[in-house]
Amino acid sequence: MTREQCRAARAWLDWPQQELAKRATVGLSTIRQFENNLRVPIANNLSAMRRAFEEAGISFIEAGITYCDPSPASEPAPDTDEDEDLLG
Repeated sequence: MTREQCRAARAWLDWPQQELAKRATVGLSTIRQFENNLRVPIANNLSAMRRAFEEAGISFIEAGITYCDPSPASEPAPDTDEDEDLLG
């Protein structure tokens, strides 16, 4: 994850840096310094930040980020034609 992807993901989710810090369980200074290109977080923290985004529906791709709603999809309605075939 790049710092640009981090910023874009936060913007998409409308998360301030504090929200990412809370969800990833990392220090606020870690996020600030990463996004300001002052340092790269240790692998553990970077993974936690990425995981927090992914749990919220963000996917990281080479060109940037994509979003997929993480809420469970509703079950499709049963096919009534198939039910009729079984009954008769």
